[in-house]
Amino acid sequence: MTVHFIGAGPGAADLLTVRAVTLIRASPVCLYAGTYLDPEVLAQCAPDAELVDTQHLDIEQITERLARAHRSGRDVARLCSGDPSLYSALTEQTRRLDALGIPWDVTPGVPAYAAAAATLGVELTVPELVQSVVLTRTHARSTAMPESEALAGFARTRATLALHLAVTRVRPLAAELVAEYGADCPVAVVYRASQPDELVLRGTLADIADRVEAADLRRAAVILVGRALTPAVDCVTSHLYDPARERIG
Repeated sequence: MTVHFIGAGPGAADLLTVRAVTLIRASPVCLYAGTYLDPEVLAQCAPDAELVDTQHLDIEQITERLARAHRSGRDVARLCSGDPSLYSALTEQTRRLDALGIPWDVTPGVPAYAAAAATLGVELTVPELVQSVVLTRTHARSTAMPESEALAGFARTRATLALHLAVTRVRPLAAELVAEYGADCPVAVVYRASQPDELVLRGTLADIADRVEAADLRRAAVILVGRALTPAVDCVTSHLYDPARERIG
């Protein structure tokens, strides 16, 4: 018996990986967070699979469900929104499974920021403009951020920012970023990227808060900030594709 932590992607069922679909179909038990998941993803489960929505369960209750499946010799598909490497509580769960001697593995998925960039049709790294992407979140009512990871510090890099779990604080965030990025810096907020009710809000640091508040967005949104989002952004040709690059062989 194995607990399979599976990246369910940003929500769309057709963005599941082939490996993810194979494991979901073969697992007699499926734990998922109903808050963020497109119901079509669950259509991949076997007709007789036990489905457990974890949105109202705490970590100990989730662990008990996993342990119960282990005791009965049943594999579990533990679906994580986006990719398990980001904000999935993977560490909290796997350390408990290790203590119980329950085997587990991880299958990656499409992260929400990548789905958001695809919706916008943008590359988050543009030659000689920006070559780094910072994936971070902010502190609201959730777990505190380490002091060394203050948003102002990341802003000084002027990298493209992908802010998760932050849409309810978009106004103070925008105000904090203006000093480094400028009030005219492009911002995009993508709500439920890849899902049927996807919503895209475009603006700048000067006006994006007004747009988000007017749309009453409160969760399931990624905020992208940076000059790479500039429409028809001008850039040099990267060295890899430069016609003047010296070819060998």
